[in-house]
Amino acid sequence: MNPISTFVTKFDQLNLWDKKVELERKEHLKIKGSIDTNLYFVKSGSLRIYVLEEFEENCIRFGYKNNFIAALDSFITEKPSDLYIQAIKKTELKVIRKTTFMRFVQSSIEYSNTWQQMLGELIYQQMERERDILTSSPLKRYKRVLARSPQLFQEIPNKHIASYLRMTPETLSRLKKS
Repeated sequence: MNPISTFVTKFDQLNLWDKKVELERKEHLKIKGSIDTNLYFVKSGSLRIYVLEEFEENCIRFGYKNNFIAALDSFITEKPSDLYIQAIKKTELKVIRKTTFMRFVQSSIEYSNTWQQMLGELIYQQMERERDILTSSPLKRYKRVLARSPQLFQEIPNKHIASYLRMTPETLSRLKKS
């Protein structure tokens, strides 16, 4: 069983979820400047995490079914986030508070190790993505994301994928055709 499934099963068994949240398409879960110390499990739907700079939205991450999503900057620091989290389509989430989650993680060395592994993988993915953006051609970025996350292209509109890959939607369209 993968780490996310392990945690979700345990949270269900121990009734640790705080609440459920339903979002309509384009509805924001979080906006810049808000403090958010919740961790969200995506039961259905998809979301995007983005930053807004000078009226330009830059997607930095996506969340879809059977994955966790959070405003990680605020989750870790307990300070206002610079991130927006928005539903791409109708989305259902389960919510666990940071305090509950951390108590759970600290209750077992196995859970603590699993959480550390998940954070390590997240950091590695972010470093790999940053390197791609800085050093790889649009074609290489496209191919790497296609190989790593093929479901992205079924779940997420092209304009958001293009933003994530730091290219125009037209460039992405050309790459998909070639």
